[in-house]
Amino acid sequence: MTKLNELRDNDGARKGRMRVGRGIGSGKGKTAGRGQKGAKARSGVSINGFEGGQMPLHMRLPKRGFNNIFAKDFAEVNLGMVQKFIDAGKLDASTVVDQAALKAAGLGRGGKDGVRLLAKGELTTKVDFKVDGASKGALAAVAAVGGTVEVVIKVVAPIKGKYGTV
Repeated sequence: MTKLNELRDNDGARKGRMRVGRGIGSGKGKTAGRGQKGAKARSGVSINGFEGGQMPLHMRLPKRGFNNIFAKDFAEVNLGMVQKFIDAGKLDASTVVDQAALKAAGLGRGGKDGVRLLAKGELTTKVDFKVDGASKGALAAVAAVGGTVEVVIKVVAPIKGKYGTV
């Protein structure tokens, strides 16, 4: 029986990488296994998506949708998870639950624009929230158990640029 400190791979299980372009004696010198000339011999992926001059497929297909650069990025927190964390003792319901408290508990991860409260799950404890956004269902659910939700609206300072303020 082998000991843990004597464990090792079978012979030939791990193969070392080939060092290319290190002289003709190595067998992979000069052209380093790329053949001679042409786009494939050059550095950079020049061949990707190229179809011999025919319009490539990715350019033939229509463009769809857009990326809203002004969209807010919230960390979404469900009321059911908040209740679960309160029951587990990870969140203190007697204090105001804000982004810092949720992040410390491990709930409000991510979301560079703050936390948004969603109504998935059931809330049975009276909790006061101070968040950056909340759904109508979440507001109603918190109010139903006697809690409050304060929605903080962050004001972004205008950016002075070369072409005026934005």
